[in-house]
Amino acid sequence: MTLMKSKVPFHVSTIQKPQHEYKMRLNNMKQQFDHVWLEWSDQEKRFIHPLEYLSVCNFVDTNLNDIVPIKPASIESTSFKFVDTVKDLKELATKLHHVDEFAVDLEHNQYRSYQGLTCLMQISTRTEDFIVDTFKLRIYIGAYLRDVFKDPTIKKVMHGANRDVEWLQRDFSIYICNLFDTHQASKILKLERKSLEYLLSHYCEVTANKEYQTADWRLRPIPDEMLRYAREDTHYLLYIYDLMRIELFALPKEPESIDTPLMEVYKQSYDVCMHLYEKEVLTENSYLHLYGLQEANFNAKQLAIVSALFEWRDFIARLKDESTGYILPNKLVLKIAKHMPITTSKLSMLLKSNYPYLDNNLDVIVNLICYAIENAAAFEEVASLLKEGADIASIKEVTQHLNNEI
Repeated sequence: MTLMKSKVPFHVSTIQKPQHEYKMRLNNMKQQFDHVWLEWSDQEKRFIHPLEYLSVCNFVDTNLNDIVPIKPASIESTSFKFVDTVKDLKELATKLHHVDEFAVDLEHNQYRSYQGLTCLMQISTRTEDFIVDTFKLRIYIGAYLRDVFKDPTIKKVMHGANRDVEWLQRDFSIYICNLFDTHQASKILKLERKSLEYLLSHYCEVTANKEYQTADWRLRPIPDEMLRYAREDTHYLLYIYDLMRIELFALPKEPESIDTPLMEVYKQSYDVCMHLYEKEVLTENSYLHLYGLQEANFNAKQLAIVSALFEWRDFIARLKDESTGYILPNKLVLKIAKHMPITTSKLSMLLKSNYPYLDNNLDVIVNLICYAIENAAAFEEVASLLKEGADIASIKEVTQHLNNEI
């Protein structure tokens, strides 16, 4: 008899929220995110990233002819440390200060918090793998690792770092200087695919087990197979970095480009680091970005309901530190707006859901629907524009003009 392998869960409902268990201090208020570790320019009214004082030219390799790619040992024979004490974190920081480069990746959960939570940090040097428990050590990680991530003499190698860069800033006030992003390199090299899964196969003949990509990384203790998957994300990355640099160095410049392919990768990686984290902003037009709305052919009353539900779920999500999708999924926003139920019984029959914030607020939602229907006149113009196929930017301009007139 063949045993069916259990599916890796996207959401484990029995997990105690780490925000509560580890007493995390989170600020979901609508004010601007405060990058407390960055210099503030009063003249320009913005934060200044430390990269602005550095030239990308300083990061570009100059002796690539002498590079010998260093293939890593197997995962089984490589030293591994699960870092979950301050002592171990301090030792890790010391080791990183004495290497020329290290690879980094993060595992994240977006579903059970408003801004998201970094669940794990994976780091690999040429000889060792580390996984940092970013729940248990959350308040210490910045203090011990901030300087090494900012150190421009130490290369940080990551794949598709756009979101990771923001998460490091948001959760640990860590800002990266000197990044080589293998995703940016894969674009310049015009590889068949740009995913890390493809790079592992292409350069290392390793088949990644991607079933854990969307797993619930809040899980503790972390199963061995999930730890192995997490290690694979950084274990081979420095070797891939070696091979990519050699290929980029050998690649001729594009006719229209003034930069070498290698310089272009570093410039793009520089731009990734320069992007600063910002909280999600809810505006009066946010509902227009709802997937499927433009095809729904809604009238003014239905659009008013969508807008009201957007505002309600954003308020609850910030208050309870949940994602808006956990409070009220997009598909249910459309479903409610389409049918416009005006009694709790009709709403309950329509939803048939297991979403606690919906089930416990049926009367509130019905009141929102009724109020939206009564005040739908303000959405007549938007409804007409959507039916005519107008793009969102044009609709925003019209609504802004109408608001200014009011």
